[in-house]
Amino acid sequence: MITYLIVDDESMAHNIIKGYCDKVGGMQLMKDCYDALEALKYLRSNTIDLIFLDINMPKLKGFEFLKTLTSSPKVIVTTAYQEYALEGYELNVVDYLLKPFSFERFLKALNKVNQSEAPVVSNEQPATERLDQIFLYADKKHFQVSVKDILFIEASGNYCKVVLKEDSHLVRTKISDFLQLLPSQKFLQVHKSFIVSKQHIDSIEGNRINMLDHKIPIGKLYKANVNEILG
Repeated sequence: MITYLIVDDESMAHNIIKGYCDKVGGMQLMKDCYDALEALKYLRSNTIDLIFLDINMPKLKGFEFLKTLTSSPKVIVTTAYQEYALEGYELNVVDYLLKPFSFERFLKALNKVNQSEAPVVSNEQPATERLDQIFLYADKKHFQVSVKDILFIEASGNYCKVVLKEDSHLVRTKISDFLQLLPSQKFLQVHKSFIVSKQHIDSIEGNRINMLDHKIPIGKLYKANVNEILG
């Protein structure tokens, strides 16, 4: 469960973000804050995982608010002002969403939160636990998939088949998008059409990777990638 705040002076923004979060599932809104001072007051006695933060607000601007925090949760900026993007990344925000943003763009930002190297701490889980999920869209619904359960990704045009331990899903996502999404220390592209999970490789024979009942080809251009894990 990801706990979050919405810090924005526009009620419409609150409705959109909450609607998107409800659609995704696994997220709990802790408080609607309509200015940064209200958020500061809440954070003095509460811990949350994620803040959706507007920049241009009365009383205290969004980035000035961030600079006052000694220990900041993950932050996704939601704003109509593109010119502040560089400053946002200098403050280590997870992503910078320009209003109006689509659900698909929102989902991409949320995936960046989940793939972060730093632990995401909530009120219901130990600090040592990492959220290691990605969100996929298949069969007309959005759902979470545990990264550790992914065996490999197989590309076919604009679609990819995500093969898990127990089942598989066909999603309308390019393999290049999965390369950006999945942690490089855990996944490796071994063919123009295949990304594999390193931890699930059973054996490597010549130009073939064996993984449970699956046999994954190794492309000539990607042989060097495989040689790296072989030492």
